[in-house]
Amino acid sequence: MKQFKIWFKSIAVAFSMYSKIPMPRFVWKSEDMKYHLCFFPWIGALIGVLEVVWYQISCSWETSFLSLCVMAAIPLLVTGGFHVDGFLDTCDALHSYQSMEKKREILKDPHIGAFAVLSLLTAVLLGLGFLSVISEPEAILAFAFSFFLSRCLSGLSVVLWKSAHDGMLQTSALTADKKCVAVVLAVQLLIGSVALFVLTGWYGLAALGCLFCSFLYYRWMSHKQFGGITGDLAGYFVTTSELAVVIGLGVLSLL
Repeated sequence: MKQFKIWFKSIAVAFSMYSKIPMPRFVWKSEDMKYHLCFFPWIGALIGVLEVVWYQISCSWETSFLSLCVMAAIPLLVTGGFHVDGFLDTCDALHSYQSMEKKREILKDPHIGAFAVLSLLTAVLLGLGFLSVISEPEAILAFAFSFFLSRCLSGLSVVLWKSAHDGMLQTSALTADKKCVAVVLAVQLLIGSVALFVLTGWYGLAALGCLFCSFLYYRWMSHKQFGGITGDLAGYFVTTSELAVVIGLGVLSLL
């Protein structure tokens, strides 16, 4: 019973931290933080389910642009733009071309600069553009899976990679049962990847390729440019990897 309570609280912590879904309120203790990253991908699973449901509702509509805009908005509505905030800060830091220490300071700056706005605008246009050419049900399903798998990879980076500085991400890493979390996330990643390929074929393979290429770039960029990962960089990865999947699926749909 006690273990069940711990796991339930971990789910509540995960959804409270990384989504806008209302959760029961309680005082967070260190044991409540141990396993919350295990359930981080579940938020992505919820987003994926909502994407598929919306596609089923709107696929016959003539107002396809409205459908696309809602599909693009669903992740923002569920997460409250949590990861996009990290994407904006990271884009500002990367385009500053300053020293590693200065880039870390830019990540902490609550203001956004011109490069962040331009990068977000570019991402939105690319996302809507390539999403508009994705029509096959298998491609939509692969798109939906990407939200779950990107969070599996992001969670693994938190518990396995070095943190660049103090912050919420380092707190999550230090309080987590790293071995347990890594195993649970790896199992979810494996099951999700196999299911994706079985259900969607080449579309799934394309999505996986985009996700893992983004993950490798994230590893290289974070350590070279910042000396480790931060919460903002993790948000940058989630955002860019999901965009990469949309682009990859769009290109495959055009072939």
